[in-house]
This record gives sequence, structure tokens and C-alpha cells, in this order.
Amino acid sequence: MKHNMGTVDRVLRAAAAVVLGYLILTGKVGGLLAAVLGLFAVMLIGTSILGYCPPYQLLGISTCRCDEHGKDTSSAA
Repeated sequence: MKHNMGTVDRVLRAAAAVVLGYLILTGKVGGLLAAVLGLFAVMLIGTSILGYCPPYQLLGISTCRCDEHGKDTSSAA
């Protein structure tokens, strides 16, 4: 899997996930909205950890500037 997210993108996604988690855990948001935002927060954390965003690949977007991270990391040589 190729990285297609840069450091700033990853940090912003993780920060947004933390804010969403805070809103949910403190009860500021509830019900169906909390469930939807919770799933969105999990997706944000997952993509920020992996450094890979499937919609970015479909749209041909990459915020990763490092050539080393653009290489395929699925096979160890």
C-alpha cells in the first residue's frame, strides 16, 4: 500500500478525531449523530495511522511529499 498522506494531513485528521471523540464522550453530541461522528472519527484515526486514504487514490491526490513514502510498503525486500 502506498502512502498518499503527508504529515500535516495526518496530524490534522488525528486532531479532528480527538475533538470528535471529546464531543461524544462528554455528551455534547448524542444519538444518531454521535454514532455517525464516532465512525467518522475511527476512519480519521485509521487513515492517519496508515498514511493512506482510499478516496485520495481514486481522485489521484497525494499530500505526501517524500518519495520514500510513495513507494510500495507491502513487500519487504
